[in-house]
Amino acid sequence: MPNKIVVIMGASSGIGEATAIRLAGDGHQVVIAARRAHRLTQIADRINADGGRATALPVDVTDQAAVASLADSVVAEFGGLDVVVACAGLMPLSPLNALKLEEWKRMIDVNIRGLLFSIAAVLPQFQRQRGGHFVTIGSTAAGEVVPAAAVYSATKSAAGVITEGLRLESDPSIRVTTISPGVTETELLDSVTDPATRELSRAVFKKLAIPPDAIAAAISYAVSQPSDVDVNEIVVRPVSQRYGWLAP
Repeated sequence: MPNKIVVIMGASSGIGEATAIRLAGDGHQVVIAARRAHRLTQIADRINADGGRATALPVDVTDQAAVASLADSVVAEFGGLDVVVACAGLMPLSPLNALKLEEWKRMIDVNIRGLLFSIAAVLPQFQRQRGGHFVTIGSTAAGEVVPAAAVYSATKSAAGVITEGLRLESDPSIRVTTISPGVTETELLDSVTDPATRELSRAVFKKLAIPPDAIAAAISYAVSQPSDVDVNEIVVRPVSQRYGWLAP
């Protein structure tokens, strides 16, 4: 498998961090991006100390100009850009009647606009070099609505639709993958401010959650396939996750 230049958005924790470590271990040059510069530095230092290659570039995915600048910087430094993994996401769960409008806006900004800004930043480069791979981290929540997760599920459903549209519209030289995790260990629960929802979700995640490296392994698999193979969708969930993803 040839070494690739991989940008991972939302790489400061959880699935993004695990993906950076996994893909660096596969021999790729990883560029890790997120808002928390200090966390990125720690992760990059760990990867480089273990013999991998990592560069930290802080970015807020809701800032279109900053995301575009990051893509340009990667191309200028490394001569190209092969893979983008869109991991950035928020999950402040709450029932609709809690009316947490600011949380809804932020979720939409990160989970949908952030994805669109990432696509807009890298698609022209993929087209110029006639090749590239875009990986979106979706969710099993995209296909099922449970109480307190309506807005989050909507954003993940939108992410899946956008990514499928990208696949259909792209030249065959551009590969597109959606990875849909089930209940996975994550810091996203820290953003849940509704007390009852926080208590329930923490109990469910404590019981069911699989480690983020399980998702990183699926990403590694998709990225490692020959150029004529496009792994379009992978669903990875705990074996005990039988019903609604937030069911007790």
